[in-house]
Amino acid sequence: MIDVHYWPTPNGKKVTILLEELDIPYRIVPVHIGRGDQFEDGFLKISPNNRMPAIVDTEPKGGGDPIAVFESGAILMYLAEKEGRFWPRDVRGRYEVAQWVMWQMANQGPKTGERGHFSRVPADQGDQSYAQRRFADETHRLYGVMNNRLYDRPYLAGEDYSIADMISYPWTASWKLQGIDLDEFKHFKRWFEDLSARPAVQRGMAVTAGLPSEDPASLSPEEQARRRALLYNQRARPAPDA
Repeated sequence: MIDVHYWPTPNGKKVTILLEELDIPYRIVPVHIGRGDQFEDGFLKISPNNRMPAIVDTEPKGGGDPIAVFESGAILMYLAEKEGRFWPRDVRGRYEVAQWVMWQMANQGPKTGERGHFSRVPADQGDQSYAQRRFADETHRLYGVMNNRLYDRPYLAGEDYSIADMISYPWTASWKLQGIDLDEFKHFKRWFEDLSARPAVQRGMAVTAGLPSEDPASLSPEEQARRRALLYNQRARPAPDA
């Protein structure tokens, strides 16, 4: 069984898409990032960067103790390697996929995430126009990278659908909110529509954390303040005493 410590964000949905494509059993363990579950000691033991997703494989290949993996790119590599699918075995194919997994982790996810963050910064935090323009432009550039990559091949790593596609897709699902015109990127648009039509992608994108929806306005002022203090402007956590 794969335990998926999860919240339904693009990073979480990368993992559920692959699990649905692999058609293997998994269990969702909710990590409510809005209220700060990711800072709890139990979660930090498997994800020391206090970010979800993370997995625990209770039945690793070859037996032995459960294996915990954090960071979505590492999770996809682990699961694809374990199941022998969606990640080529030959060295050329393997690193064709791996470099696009790294591209997503280092570029698409962070830059698109910063675009979303600075678009939501309240006015009392000062002028955000440079940051908004910077990350909007970078997001647009990254769609161009994908579009240019896909003009002569069906998938990011070549002829075969792989974890390179699965890891990138969730961050493009909100293209409209990101200010992207799909008609400007016709090769990307074809790829996006192809993936959107896959039943396993649809199932993976639809996975929830299984918790009731929460209206932020229903929270007390004290709880709202607690969450803001917990989630924003984080600094280093002190190491435990020896």
